Order: sequence, then structure tokens, then C-alpha cells
Amino acid sequence: MTPPFRAPPAAPTAAPSPRQSKVAAPSAEARAALAWLHGARFLTTASKLDQLPADELPEIAFVGRSNAGKSTAINRLTQQKRLAFASRTPGRTQHINLFDVGPRDAVEVRLADLPGYGYAAVARTAKLRWQEVMAQYLERRRSLHGVVLMADSRLGLTELDHRLLALMSQRIITGEVRLLVLLTKVDKLNRNDAQKALRDTGEALAELGSEASDIGITTFSALSGLGLGDVAEALRGWVPAQPESAVAPPVAP
Repeated sequence: MTPPFRAPPAAPTAAPSPRQSKVAAPSAEARAALAWLHGARFLTTASKLDQLPADELPEIAFVGRSNAGKSTAINRLTQQKRLAFASRTPGRTQHINLFDVGPRDAVEVRLADLPGYGYAAVARTAKLRWQEVMAQYLERRRSLHGVVLMADSRLGLTELDHRLLALMSQRIITGEVRLLVLLTKVDKLNRNDAQKALRDTGEALAELGSEASDIGITTFSALSGLGLGDVAEALRGWVPAQPESAVAPPVAP
């Protein structure tokens, strides 16, 4: 995997200029990873954990504030315009949506689009219900293999982002759950501000770093495609190779 995703969080790798006129062509590995993600397809939607599949296929969850662009990022990574529903009203997505990746008869991983958080217009009862569901998912879901946290590069990690990270901090520190922070909308920053966003985020995540942890930070723009190939390659690298004959036994959600 490339250095931006393996470096200690306190020392992120330098970012390319976010306002460059052309985005560099992806490597052969990145193109292969993007082709792999392009085969993603909708599986199911769930409002409770017990409605999720009871197997051990690894899941990669996309989380972030309601306007962080989770659904847009999933659509961009999979090169599908309508795979993940992007609501025009932030905070309206109130289900966990799962998408299979890999051959239909040998699914390798699932992408999980989790509800956004922090949008004031959502009713308090709905907020509390989803806070509980997300907390249970991040703390207990055995299939959770990695988390992609979307954060606006202009704001950095907010208090709500830190609360979410606290729910799974031990799983991150032990390496049970991998973490990739995408600093989104970086096309709105100049190079110096993008570098500062990387440094600040690295410092904020330093307490989660350990010999076992797998933490990465990178800049990303769904608009320009900056970071697209690198993120796809990183996610592909998270997925363990499965024997063709392997059949995952049911487990508790």
C-alpha cells in the first residue's frame, strides 16, 4: 500500500496541489481497484442491527457528518451515479445501506453507507435512535473491517467526529478495525491549507496510533477526482484474500 495510508497519523504524507488543473492518471493498481469497486451493487437496507446479514464477510463503513459527502464518495468510487442515495436534505438518510463488492457467487466485501450525523433539522428522537444504532454498529459489529471517515477539509475533525471515533477507539488501536480519514472538498483549498489540514488531522489522531493500528489520512475531491485512485487502492488492500471454497458461517450481528 502507498505511504499516505501506512504512515503514522502524526506524520501524514504531503498532499498534491488540490487546485491542479489535471489529476494524475491512476496507476495500474489503482485502475484495477476502481474496476473492482465498479462491480458494487445494492444488497439491503436496515434500520436495526438484527436486520443486517449474519455472516462474517468484511464490511467497510462510510461515516461522517450529514453534509460530508458519503454517498457522493461511494458513487464516485464505484463510478455509478445512483448506487448510493444522496439526499438533497442532509440528515434524511436514516438506514444502513449495504452494497456487495465482488463476484455474485463469491462476494468479497460489503460497503456500508451509515446515516450522517450533526444535522440540526433532524428530529431529536430520530437523532437519539440513530446514535444508538451507530454506536452498536461501531462497537459490536463483528463484520466491521474498516471505517472511512469523511471530514470537510476546511473544518477538520469536529467534536462529533471525535465522539464517533471514541466509540471504536480500542478496535482501532488493536488493529481490529482499520481507519481511513478522507479530507473532502480539498479542491476548495490551496496547497498550504491542504497541508495544514493533513498535519492537524494527523495530530488529532495520534492517540489512536499503535504498532497494530492501520490508520490513514488523505485528501479527496469527488468533484475533481483527486485521491480517487489512491482511496480505491487502499480499500482493495484492506480486503483479505478468501479461498474460493470458503463459506462464512452465520454469526451474531
